[in-house]
Amino acid sequence: MATWNDYNDARQDPNLIPKGTIAKVRLTIRPGGFDDASQGWHGGFATRSTTGAVYLNCEFTLLEGQYAKRKVFSMIGLYSPKGPDWANMGRSLIRGMLNSARGISDKDVSPNAQAARRITSFADLDGIEFVAKIDIAPDSNGEDKNEIRTALTPDHRDYAQIMGRVALPGLPAQAPATAPAGIVPPAAHPGAFPAAPPPQAAGADPRPNWAR
Repeated sequence: MATWNDYNDARQDPNLIPKGTIAKVRLTIRPGGFDDASQGWHGGFATRSTTGAVYLNCEFTLLEGQYAKRKVFSMIGLYSPKGPDWANMGRSLIRGMLNSARGISDKDVSPNAQAARRITSFADLDGIEFVAKIDIAPDSNGEDKNEIRTALTPDHRDYAQIMGRVALPGLPAQAPATAPAGIVPPAAHPGAFPAAPPPQAAGADPRPNWAR
């Protein structure tokens, strides 16, 4: 039983989403107005800091479950004058986001999969929905905050349950009846799982628009 003078068992920060929570999120890029034609950055989506670092200023909105409508603010690194590590982490996260949003296994190296991992501009990422793993890390002031560093792809056992899609061949056909701890399941309502696509007309290209 909680007592008025002992706070050891109080929650550390009720404003933080627990570390390791998995949820479907939507990305909104907050434009910073920075472009660099030599890098192919246009549309004003990137932000440049006073130190010269360039990043995407991201707002991730949780779409379903216990933390629906909560937002996580995080950066995706594009360039750092200190070296390539930050940009490489950013590229890795974007790869995972595209795999997650477009239902592509990270191991898939087919032409269609490679096409699915290409974008024409950062506008293609604005509004993308994928499965994210929520993390906690210190901000510039040393205060804990939520951030997103990882996107779950169809290779992950919980992907199909969260994204509401059929798993790829070789993966579990159905999600477990009870969600593991930290998992935010999709809302239980009609239409939560997408209907099968209509049959293709004879001679039609079966690939989605982004893969053509």
